Amino acid sequence: MAASRLSLLALVALTHIALLSTLCSAADPYVFYDFKVSYITASPLGVPQRVIAINGKFPGDPINATTNNNVVVNVHNGLDEDLLMTWSGIQMRRNSWQDGVLGTNCPIPKTWNWTYNFQVKDQIGSFFYFPSLNFQRAAGGFGSFHLNNREVIDIPFAKPDGDIFIMIGDWYTRNHTALKTALDAGKDLGMPDGVLINGKGPYQYNKTLVPDGILYETINVEPGKTYRLRVHNVGVSTSLNFRIQNHNLLLAEIEGHYTIQQNYTNFDIHVGQSYSFLVTMDQNASSDYYIVASARFVNESIWQRVTGVAILHYSNSKGPVSGPLPDAPKDAFDPQWSMNQALTVRQNGSASGARPNPQGSFHYGQINITDTFVLKIVPPVTIDGKLRATINGISFVNPQTPIRLADQHKIKGDYKLDFPNMSLSRLPRRDMSVVNATYKGFIEIVFQNNDTTVQTFHLDGYSFFVVGMGYGNWTVESKNNYNKWDAISRCTTQVFPGAWTAVLISLDNPGAWNLRSQNLDRWYLGQETYLRIVNPEENGETEFTAPDNVLYCGALGNLQKQQKTSSASSIPSETFKLFFSLLMAFFTLVCTFRSITIPYCNCKTPTLGTPAVSVSMLVTIELDNDYYRSHWFSSSTSLKFGSVQLISQGN
Repeated sequence: MAASRLSLLALVALTHIALLSTLCSAADPYVFYDFKVSYITASPLGVPQRVIAINGKFPGDPINATTNNNVVVNVHNGLDEDLLMTWSGIQMRRNSWQDGVLGTNCPIPKTWNWTYNFQVKDQIGSFFYFPSLNFQRAAGGFGSFHLNNREVIDIPFAKPDGDIFIMIGDWYTRNHTALKTALDAGKDLGMPDGVLINGKGPYQYNKTLVPDGILYETINVEPGKTYRLRVHNVGVSTSLNFRIQNHNLLLAEIEGHYTIQQNYTNFDIHVGQSYSFLVTMDQNASSDYYIVASARFVNESIWQRVTGVAILHYSNSKGPVSGPLPDAPKDAFDPQWSMNQALTVRQNGSASGARPNPQGSFHYGQINITDTFVLKIVPPVTIDGKLRATINGISFVNPQTPIRLADQHKIKGDYKLDFPNMSLSRLPRRDMSVVNATYKGFIEIVFQNNDTTVQTFHLDGYSFFVVGMGYGNWTVESKNNYNKWDAISRCTTQVFPGAWTAVLISLDNPGAWNLRSQNLDRWYLGQETYLRIVNPEENGETEFTAPDNVLYCGALGNLQKQQKTSSASSIPSETFKLFFSLLMAFFTLVCTFRSITIPYCNCKTPTLGTPAVSVSMLVTIELDNDYYRSHWFSSSTSLKFGSVQLISQGN
């Protein structure tokens, strides 16, 4: 047994030494996460139900990374159905293979696992992750994903005393499978049963509306300190107004871009959106304070239960909170106030984002528009006897084989490049229509919402400039009112009912990118498409090829091998940790003195153009039947080491 453990340690050592050239030449660090996705039983609104947890937690732990880090997430599917994780707002530069939606990835089958490996290139800000299939986000599986500035880049405000992550969202006590069944039967989901804050129900501010025994969220703070609150609406379909009793919300960042700082007493956050607020604890703490997320644009007398309430607790608080909740905006049936608030948000053009150059250095208002798409959204319609949601009369059908994988293997008929740039006079239909977008184009997308509810739309792989909103039908003359100077750049925008929102996008990120409604019911019913963006002169430098661990399905399903589970001797935890720590210390020392050369490893940065072979490896060490860490390395080196795996990926 001792000999086998020593051999395994030796194999790990040799493997890491073999990869030393990769680690030395890679200037950007790796961060690693193991996600065991499974069901647990929870009662956030007092009713036991099945929710989706990450490593046994609901919501999942935050992913914490820094600009240009390489992020490796090993996802174990412990559900009873297929799974994909998507990373809302993470742009996956040149690498749509990691995006985690059906048009880019084959699903991870139950009991399998798959390792996502991507770089958060030139990004900062507040985002979140969630499961993208089968209405699963309605059951949980979500968590915060935040990207810190590099130390050499100043942030445009004093360093906060701490980060606080707040996930708000409407919630149903029915399981996600029951919600899906209702939609499949042509039914509306109806009013949610409540609003959760960080996976917990409301504080009992009203004994009639909130039953006894509900667990609620308490956020502990120190008086006089300023915290950065990263707030995400991860719900199904309800816009929420967020506010903290007696405290101002200083808006600082939206989905990766710093804003002109403005104070708000409350702020509307729509489904799928993320915001950063700076909040100073400047009250006298005579009692605790309410944190509230309540439903918008509804009859509040009927929707009173759809209110999330948490507690802000100062360390020197003199007692519990009491009294009524702070008021929400009094415009339930007139969203003009909310639109006006959205139009006050401006990008901070002088602040640096992920790079040292100011955010305003890209003069988007001076670039010629190469194409315009007017996307018309209407209430769900019946197509072939089924309730469906559409964009420009098309209800999207996901291809059997992911788009770029079909391209790489020259699969014909998997999808169509015929998505119309405006609504056509024809009957609505189900189709696999994709936008044939032009690489390096600069396009305008107008979302025309003729539905009866607020919709939010999201584009993977990109941020876009939200240049205008208005009521009525968009016309060419509407461009005269565009903000061409300091419009906020973000990845998810609201579109009010009976209104339009216009965005501008520079198409510099090749791949296949999902454009969708973030309202889960509309998305599930087909309100999405993809932008296929290909460099016609592609030479392997502008878009990555499929990763070595790519999953196959559809027309390529015969290429997929079954995952297998193999046994291996466990390494005592303390022994491994000591060994691994010493090994990493050695790597750090060598990479610090980059002129050092060891056999087969020149730690100087390789010359561009040197012939290289792609190398990938997953190293998993099992400790007492639990995974200690899964490391997926993928890079290039002049020596082919092949693929090394100590323990199979299977559960």
